[in-house]
Amino acid sequence: MVVGAGCALAVSFAVLALAWRTSRLTGERFGREVPYWVTAVVDSPWLRAGLRAFGLLVAAVGAWAALFGRDSPANPALGIFYIYLWVGLVPLSLLAGNVWPLLSPMRTLHLGLSRLLGSPPDRGLAPYPSWLGYWPAAIGLFAFVWTELVDPDAAFVSTVVTWCLVYGAVMLVGSAVFGDHFLARADPFEVWFGLVAKLSPWGRRDDADGRRRVVLRNPLDNLDSLRPHAGVVAFVGVLLGSTAYDSFSNSNWWLQQTAVPGALNPTLRDTMVLVGFVAFVAVTFTAAAMATPGMSRPDRRTLPRRLAHSLVPIGVGYIFAHYLTLLFESGQAYLIFLSDPLVTGEANYLGTGEWTVSYFLSARPGLVAGLKVAFVVTGHVLGVVAAHDRAVRVLPLRHTLSGQLAMLAVMLVYTVGGLLLLFSV
Repeated sequence: MVVGAGCALAVSFAVLALAWRTSRLTGERFGREVPYWVTAVVDSPWLRAGLRAFGLLVAAVGAWAALFGRDSPANPALGIFYIYLWVGLVPLSLLAGNVWPLLSPMRTLHLGLSRLLGSPPDRGLAPYPSWLGYWPAAIGLFAFVWTELVDPDAAFVSTVVTWCLVYGAVMLVGSAVFGDHFLARADPFEVWFGLVAKLSPWGRRDDADGRRRVVLRNPLDNLDSLRPHAGVVAFVGVLLGSTAYDSFSNSNWWLQQTAVPGALNPTLRDTMVLVGFVAFVAVTFTAAAMATPGMSRPDRRTLPRRLAHSLVPIGVGYIFAHYLTLLFESGQAYLIFLSDPLVTGEANYLGTGEWTVSYFLSARPGLVAGLKVAFVVTGHVLGVVAAHDRAVRVLPLRHTLSGQLAMLAVMLVYTVGGLLLLFSV
């Protein structure tokens, strides 16, 4: 199965090399208009206010459970943070587009504070430095995945509370200084779900009257519109590297190697390994993108950013492959736990307390294995298509194919290595 996945990727590249010789993706320039009432509903103040209220309500429930409930694995704050937020927003962003800015409690709080102070939410004390780009979001994402995957206290509610307090303080102070543009670049969740939404079929386009109408668009066209801001390679490197580390840290080989305590502190050891995986993705992708002859050094340096959009579908594929069972089964469990947010053993506010979890996927390992391969291969094929289209647009004509060989080799390593790690548990 793993070899077949690698072959499928190589065949896809060969087909593209023969049949896709000029750029076909158009970014945000085109799109099929939908009835205007769709735009009216999407832009409705009532809908937007309702989504903001819902986001605040979920955050409030999580805070209530975290601050006043038992520090137990059944505390729904853990499910809201690790499952519904981190994993559940990915399929929602694919289906509905970029909804997180409306659901984000940080955006809503910043908007409320701005109105209270009588200042525009997009203005702060200073303009956001363009050279920072997505670097703050990359650091924030690393802090999140380190907490989830390395921190020995990750399963404690107190850890989630601490993380959220620090995150909230940074976001509110940053947005006060730089305006809400800070949230679009520095909030790791807003950046990630915004990247995922680039693969949705929904977009916006100016009509003849200057109105931003909702349109249906090829998801790859949406992806092609991603702007190459600084730090985007680091951000997707953290995403892919941390996912690979999660699989590696649960592999039988690694568990055997770490069963006997060593001289190195386990947390420090695991942090170093996580950094190693992140660095491997970022460095190999950067090197492959820049391994193009016939270009000046300044132009070659811009290639990693300009090709980084091709890693987004790969990241989405790995999220689905890695967390599908968790989302489906643990997601059900925490929906049950939500009826008793303080973990008293007596409350049943939502009426879900008597429900039972369906282990449909765990009972069908063959189906899960097939889905994992399908998700990973689909993500890589879409990534190859996106990279190829951008390459034939920006690479020198004589090197449009030879300039992609290093990138193809790296994609094959990611595909085969990722699948081997997924099936190594």
